[in-house]
Amino acid sequence: MTRLDVQVGDLDAAVAEVVALGAVLAPDRPRDGVRVLFDLAGHPFCLCRDDE
Repeated sequence: MTRLDVQVGDLDAAVAEVVALGAVLAPDRPRDGVRVLFDLAGHPFCLCRDDE
């Protein structure tokens, strides 16, 4: 399985948007500026602030 990392300008807004589309936020945070989520099929992906 491949994990997708997506760089975003506004991390909080991006997390809110993908959660509204059905993603689930994982409880762990590997570091500041990164959020791990799971898509509808349960595949993990990360949203990363683009200044990280």
